[in-house]
Amino acid sequence: MTLSKISRREALATMAGLALLPACSSRTGNTGGPAVKIGSKNFTEELILGELYARLLESGGMPVERKLNLGSTQIAMGALARGEIDLYPEYTGTALLVVLKRAPLHDRKAVFDLVKSEYERRFKLTWLDAAPMNDTQALATTQAVSAKYALRTLTDCSRLAPQLRLGAVHEFIERPDGLPGLQRAYGGFAFKSVQTVDIGLKYKALLNGDVDVVLAFGTDGQIDADHLVVLDDDKHFFPPYPVAPVVREDALTRFPKLAPTLNRLAPLLTDSVMRHLNWRVDGNKEEPADVAADFLNRSKARLVST
Repeated sequence: MTLSKISRREALATMAGLALLPACSSRTGNTGGPAVKIGSKNFTEELILGELYARLLESGGMPVERKLNLGSTQIAMGALARGEIDLYPEYTGTALLVVLKRAPLHDRKAVFDLVKSEYERRFKLTWLDAAPMNDTQALATTQAVSAKYALRTLTDCSRLAPQLRLGAVHEFIERPDGLPGLQRAYGGFAFKSVQTVDIGLKYKALLNGDVDVVLAFGTDGQIDADHLVVLDDDKHFFPPYPVAPVVREDALTRFPKLAPTLNRLAPLLTDSVMRHLNWRVDGNKEEPADVAADFLNRSKARLVST
């Protein structure tokens, strides 16, 4: 199952509607008792995370019902609020900007603490431990371009922009947490040209030499697969996007082992790990369920020790 990442950054879309769409996956495990209903949004990384959560809980003896591939943030959040699912993977940056509609913050702990407290107060939802991975917005280039211009940081890019061509989705070009925000935070960033590039074709445009720098996300599988250089956000402009399970409080009561079981997974999900898992699905065309099962099998010793 290969899915486009067109929806992967919900902070680039507006909240609209809470109607639940039919899920593409409702496969269940042991249904001998009440099941933990696990949802996900509709892009590769979320499908992998949903399967990781499901299989880890199943290995701990908890029956699971999968309701993966629901759609956007608003759809998954609506399903969670109505009790149609018990949990799904969410990003702290998305929670901050899209759900809570707060101004961007740039400190990882401050963002997590805020969304955790607000979700508990407003929605009776609990954030479990966040993974170290950071699926934030970023700018990336090829090793050749990086070497040619000595381009390693966003400060470098702000200064060198008049010599560079940027490829990005339309929203990034206009949103305050996109290019206009970079221009305010760093100065410069007056690119030689700015091309609107479909999110599914951005890396092709970069590798073909049609642009010099593209909008990326921190855990894109193509970053490692194509040996790209992610420019260091040396002024920490982009909001953090670590991921964590967001869970209904009543589910934590019904399944006391749910939180400690999923919290053991969090430390293992680094940027490099998620890039590799994403590439296995997007690049190698493997199934998210198979990729998740293989990762958990290989990580048994580390899961026990965490």
